[in-house]
Amino acid sequence: MSRLKHFSLLVTMALLAVVVAACATGPGGDESFVYGTAQVDTIDILMLESFPVQISVVARGNLPDGCTAIDQIAQQRQGDTFKVTITTRRPADKICTEALVPFQEAISLEVVGLPAGTYTVDVNGVTGSFTLDVDNVLPTTP
Repeated sequence: MSRLKHFSLLVTMALLAVVVAACATGPGGDESFVYGTAQVDTIDILMLESFPVQISVVARGNLPDGCTAIDQIAQQRQGDTFKVTITTRRPADKICTEALVPFQEAISLEVVGLPAGTYTVDVNGVTGSFTLDVDNVLPTTP
């Protein structure tokens, strides 16, 4: 093999090693991610006719690009308000399609044991409400 071909082969292999290293994940197999909050456009609150009553919230919105995904959905209740937070994550430094990607998530609220009343649901700033006509507790047997 001539020196020029040998040199070209070594340069090609070195460049290939750099490209593979750039695509690899960081230490421990973790990629670097950018976290955010999902853009929620609408919510629907569904009350299932059962006892105790079950409440689900369907959140719809758009992710900003083809690399962003739903990361976590967390809920907490403060008094008569359910606060649901939908977070996102996307790989840092990754080239992605810049088209909006619609999403829909169904979230079951933790409503067993709640007293009768009107409750507010806030999903990333989009709000709605539902009313429990009776206490949402299982009857106790004497």
